[in-house]
Amino acid sequence: MKPKVYFTDIITPEKVLELYKLYEGKLDGNIAVKLHSGEVGNQNFLRPDFFKPVIDYTGGTVAECNTAYDGERNTTEKHIKTLEAHGWSKYFKVDLLDAEGPDLELEIPNGQMIKKNYVGKDIKNYDSLLVLSHFKGHPMGGYGGALKQLSIGIASSFGKAYIHGAGDPDAFWTSDHDSFLASMADAASSVIKLFGDKIVYINVMKNMSVDCDCCAVAEDPCMADIGILASDDPVAIDQACLDLVYNSKDKGRDHLVERIESQNGLYTVEMAAKLGIGSREYELVKV
Repeated sequence: MKPKVYFTDIITPEKVLELYKLYEGKLDGNIAVKLHSGEVGNQNFLRPDFFKPVIDYTGGTVAECNTAYDGERNTTEKHIKTLEAHGWSKYFKVDLLDAEGPDLELEIPNGQMIKKNYVGKDIKNYDSLLVLSHFKGHPMGGYGGALKQLSIGIASSFGKAYIHGAGDPDAFWTSDHDSFLASMADAASSVIKLFGDKIVYINVMKNMSVDCDCCAVAEDPCMADIGILASDDPVAIDQACLDLVYNSKDKGRDHLVERIESQNGLYTVEMAAKLGIGSREYELVKV
């Protein structure tokens, strides 16, 4: 049976919660809510008020990890200030998963490029995971969605460098590009193994710049907003988002597609499907 991906073209905080409720009871215990806190200066990231209804409803804790590049989120001290400045700490419980070491090592015995994933150690304190992803372009990954949140997003600062370098953190900027993309799929698989079926994914196709929320200086959105999607399959939800972009008749569609294709973004989805952590075939259900 093809996994279901639920879709609405109404983009409101209330609709995020409505889609989450389609998976009522799937997440329990202590819930980590993985999202992107937004780099200082970025104008496109989704603010706390957009996710407030669903986070309040779940009683979850906003979970983030430090970055591996210069900016306002690459140290615990600076990232905490950014979480406060952007309002996350004001509204929610917040856990900087790799605020202090040592990292939690997750084994990836069937990894295609890497055999270990280094994640913020606090992730072990949670029973379930809600992944709230802002779908948009990305300067290195081609696009950012659920698979990137599972991999780079939950990796510690060191773990991010390890994934980018395809196992060699010193090769952060110089590793073979497709090896980096495959490493993201490997890393994502280790987080899925950690939580089992206790994960729900929500992708928001809004403010779709070709640049990531990690960019302090980012292009403005290049195409019109499309909608919100929810699934319990990370491959299916990312594939559905990509299909919606490719099938769009919006005038900005070609610019985003060029970014995705120039970085071979689809390769991450292909490698994730090859690992068996999801399906590229899905049933899109309008709600």
